Amino acid sequence: MIGVRAAGPGDGDALGEIHAAAWEAAYAPFFAPEFAAEGVRSRRTRWHARLAEDPRTLLLAEADGRPLAMSWSSASGTRPGLAEILSFYAHPDGWGTGVAAALMDATLARLRADGFARAHLWTLRDTPRSRRFYAKCGFAGTGAVRGTDFGDGHPLEQVEYEREC
Repeated sequence: MIGVRAAGPGDGDALGEIHAAAWEAAYAPFFAPEFAAEGVRSRRTRWHARLAEDPRTLLLAEADGRPLAMSWSSASGTRPGLAEILSFYAHPDGWGTGVAAALMDATLARLRADGFARAHLWTLRDTPRSRRFYAKCGFAGTGAVRGTDFGDGHPLEQVEYEREC
């Protein structure tokens, strides 16, 4: 059974584990091993502070009681009037189970309830799994591209997707 709920104060470790495992599987191959290892470590601990800032923007999806996917969204900082999905990650153990699709549905419903008509997000150009997932969820590429430096001095190209909430 899949359930989605707002993340609470005690969910920092679960959010960190989801983010770290998904990031390691999908993004670590783009980086030098030592930089990737530090990226995984930092993702395990950063969510406690974000929960303290504004937990309303963090959703957690569980399958059979196990946390397997998370989303973080807010008003877009670059596209006035739109929402932005800032982070959307599913633990590799949840890939293909429907937990991420349920979370996306809940994320978009939350954004609609918050008054947003459209949402956008950025994902790495060279991650076909995530791009297929967003397309399956009804997102379409906007044609916008940006380089993002994750801290190693080697920017990676991201592409933007958008859809109605």
